[in-house]
Amino acid sequence: MRSPRDLLYRVYNRSLTRSLPSERLPRHVGVMLDGNRRWARLRGADTAQGHRAGADNIAPLLAWCEEAGVEVVTLWLLSTDNLRRDAGEVEPLLAIIQDVVTELAQRRHWRINLVGAAHLLPDETVEVLRAAVDRTADVKGMVVNVAIGYGGRQEIADAVRSLLAEAAERGASLEELAGSLEVEDIAEHLYTKGQPDPDLVIRTSGEQRLGGFLLWQSAHSEFYFCEAYWPDFRKVDFLRALRAYAERERRFGN
Repeated sequence: MRSPRDLLYRVYNRSLTRSLPSERLPRHVGVMLDGNRRWARLRGADTAQGHRAGADNIAPLLAWCEEAGVEVVTLWLLSTDNLRRDAGEVEPLLAIIQDVVTELAQRRHWRINLVGAAHLLPDETVEVLRAAVDRTADVKGMVVNVAIGYGGRQEIADAVRSLLAEAAERGASLEELAGSLEVEDIAEHLYTKGQPDPDLVIRTSGEQRLGGFLLWQSAHSEFYFCEAYWPDFRKVDFLRALRAYAERERRFGN
C-alpha cells in the first residue's frame, strides 16, 4: 500500500508533466551524472557502491527523457580527468560502466553511441562499448551518447587532428586549409557530428560549472543545476529541469 507521501509525489509528478508545453521542450539533453562518490561517503559506503547506485538510475532517466519526447541524451559517465585517478577506483568504475552500457544495449530500445577518446580506454572496455554500439545500430529509438573517457578539450583537439588528416588525404596545403576553414568544418569532426547541439545541460550534486562537458556544443545551451546527488535524482527533479528550460527565453547569444 502506498503511503500518503508517495501518493502526493505521484500527483505532483502528474501535475508537473501536464504543465509542460510540448512545443518548448528540448530535443537534446546533456546530463552530468555528478555526486556518486559524495553520495557513498555520506552513507559510509565505498566509492564503487556509489557508482553502482548511480548506474541504477540511468535507465529510469532515459525513460523519463523518452516520455518527454527527447531525441538525444548525452550522459557523461567518465571524464579524461577521472582516468588519472587511482587504479583502485578507476578499474571498478570501468567495470560498472561496461555492465550498465551492455544492459542498456540488451534492451535494444535506445541507440547507443560512444562519445569520447576511445584510445585512452583499456582495450577490454573499448571492445564492450563498441559491441553495445553495434548491437543497437539499427534501433530507431532515442540516441544515447555515452561519454566515456570524455573531455571537451580532448574532443576539440581530436576534431582538429581529424580535420588536418582529412585535408592531408585530399592533398590540401595548410595555407589552403587556413584560408577556407569555417566553424562548421570543425563541428563536422566532433564526436557528436550530425546531431543537434544540446538544448539543455543538467548537472547534479550542486556543482555549478561545466568541467569541460560539451564545450563546443554547449555554446547556446541552457543550464540547470540540481542539488541532489546523482543516485538521488528523481523524476520530479528532471521535470523541474524541463519546466525551468521551458520558461526561459532562449537568446542564442544575442
